[in-house]
Amino acid sequence: MNDRNYHLDFLRVTEAAALSAARWVGKGNRDSADQAACEAMRATLGDMQMRGTIVIGEGERDEAPMLFIGEQLGSGDGPEVQIAVDPLEGTNLCANGTPNAIAVLAATVTGEGHLMHAPDCYMEKLVVGPECKGVIDITLPARVNLRLMAKAMGKDVDEMIIGILERPRHDALIEELREAGARVHLIPDGDLSVALAAMDPDSGVDGLMGIGGAPEGVISAAAVLCCGGEMQARLVFTSDEQRARAEKMTGGDLDRVFHTNDLASGNVMFAATGITSGDLLKGVRYKRGHALTESIVMRSSTGTIRRIETVHQSERIYEF
Repeated sequence: MNDRNYHLDFLRVTEAAALSAARWVGKGNRDSADQAACEAMRATLGDMQMRGTIVIGEGERDEAPMLFIGEQLGSGDGPEVQIAVDPLEGTNLCANGTPNAIAVLAATVTGEGHLMHAPDCYMEKLVVGPECKGVIDITLPARVNLRLMAKAMGKDVDEMIIGILERPRHDALIEELREAGARVHLIPDGDLSVALAAMDPDSGVDGLMGIGGAPEGVISAAAVLCCGGEMQARLVFTSDEQRARAEKMTGGDLDRVFHTNDLASGNVMFAATGITSGDLLKGVRYKRGHALTESIVMRSSTGTIRRIETVHQSERIYEF
């Protein structure tokens, strides 16, 4: 498989999802926005010359009319490809017109790479950029990791900014970080976009901590792998049923620390397109006769990271 071309095809997939979801920005209808993104992403993936399988999608077949786990996509010719998607990361963000809604996809050719088939449960995450690779340990208290990160980055602790989902479950974590002197960047929804921002030295975000969705964690790990950062994670279960299902899907010790390569490894491609402007990407912007999108595209095999701004002519914006 020539991923020099395929990673740009996957870019077209996230652009299509972003353009479709953007029609619903600020309209308060999260379900319609999500459906629009799913339909555009599914149609564009269906045109690609591959035998694609969704390993992380919108849920199980009975729960998700679009992009369900195990769904087969593509022309039926070409390489076998594992695909992890989040057509609309931040459905509430899109519905409310607030920052950081994105369309995102990670993929790898079967046999050339691996994406963990993550159970639909929570995941405790610690994500850092390349400067902090090798110095963090999710089993240590957050304040200790904060000091280790600050030392590795040549910063004072009070100069550090840590992204955390704004949830009651994180009250103690937020208090611990603030007492240690750090600044906390609270995220209303969608921790994936902030995990991406932690990879970018110009974003102002130094790391991501806290508990979010496990499927989104795998997609985050794909980006971390491409950028040379580090991710550590632990699965968090809210029921015995979740734990039993995870045992069948992942194998091994469910209570172990998962590292980047456990979640995503080998030759991985990653693409994300902004829907609403946020920490890393500008959202869809409309001009007279055209729309603008900003995306990021990465490949782990080469370590290349590309920012791409695309002009879409108005009469062709929704032709996927």
